[in-house]
Amino acid sequence: MSNSRDPVAPDEILPDAAGSLFRRTPLAAAPAPARQARPRGRGNRVDDVPAFLIHSYPYRETSLILDVFTRSHGRLALVAKGAKRPHSALRPVLIAFQRLSLSWSGAGEIKTLVRAEWSGAPQRLQGAAAMSGWYLNELLLRLLGRDDPHESLYDAYVDALARLAAHPRLSSALREFEWRLLCEIGYGFDPAATGADEPVRAGGRYRVPLEAGPELEEPETPQLGTPITGESLLALAAGRFDDVAAEPELRRLLRERLDYHMNGRPMATRQVLRDLRSYPPLRADARPPGGDAGGPAEPDPTYPGKPPIDR
Repeated sequence: MSNSRDPVAPDEILPDAAGSLFRRTPLAAAPAPARQARPRGRGNRVDDVPAFLIHSYPYRETSLILDVFTRSHGRLALVAKGAKRPHSALRPVLIAFQRLSLSWSGAGEIKTLVRAEWSGAPQRLQGAAAMSGWYLNELLLRLLGRDDPHESLYDAYVDALARLAAHPRLSSALREFEWRLLCEIGYGFDPAATGADEPVRAGGRYRVPLEAGPELEEPETPQLGTPITGESLLALAAGRFDDVAAEPELRRLLRERLDYHMNGRPMATRQVLRDLRSYPPLRADARPPGGDAGGPAEPDPTYPGKPPIDR
C-alpha cells in the first residue's frame, strides 16, 4: 500500500460480512450504468438486476442468506441455496465489492437466488480501502430499509468503490458517500443557509442541530448542535469533499448525524479497528500466527453476529 494514503479513521473500517476481514476482494470500477427502467420479470421472477453483495451469513447446512443492494429494487434478502457446497458455482461469484447481475424468484420477504454473474471487470480493494468499503456496507445495512429503490445512492456507491480502489484520498470518498446517504434517506439539510434563511458566510461560526440545519452561533447563549465554521459548511454545499481544512469538521458533523439516526448503536467496524489497534506492532523477525513459515499470516475474524432480516 502506498504510504501517501490517508490513515484509516475509526469510521472507515468494516468487518468482512462474507468471510475474512483481510480477504482481498475484487471490485468493478466501471462507470455507473445509465438510468434504466426496472427489469421486467416473469411472474415472480426478476432477471439481470445490477447489484452488490453487502452481507451474508450461513443458512442451514449448505446455504447462505444474502443481503444485497440492487439498483432497481433497493436492499433485498435472498437465499442462495447450496452456496456453501465446495463445488457450488456461486462460491466464486458472491464476492463483496464486485458488481453483480442477479436473478431471483419469489414474492416473500426472502426471495430465492436463481442466477448470479459478475458484471464488469474485477478490481481489488486492499488494506485501508477494503476496510473503508466495509464501512460503507455497514452504513447501508443500518440505514436503508428493504425493498425501497435508491438508484442515485446505488450510483454513488459504485462511484465510492471506484474511488476507494484508486485511493488517492480515502476520506473524501467516504465523506461524500455519507452526505449523499443522509440526503437520500431524508436526513440532509441545506448547508448554505441557516434556519432563518440567512446565507452562511465564510468566517462565521455555526451550530448544526441533529434534526435541523445550521444556526448562527451565539457565544453567550447555550446552543445544541455540532460546532462548525462557515468555511466548512460552504465546502459541503459546494461538494468540496477533498478540502483538507474542512475535512475534520465535516467528519465530525456527518458522523454525529449518522450516529444519531442509528439510535446511538455502536458500529461494529469501529470496534474492530479499535481491537486491531490494541495489538502491539509486529516485529520484522516475528513468526506468523501459524507458528512457522507455512502457517496463516493473517487473522480471520468473522462478522460479529448476524443482522436480523428486518431493520
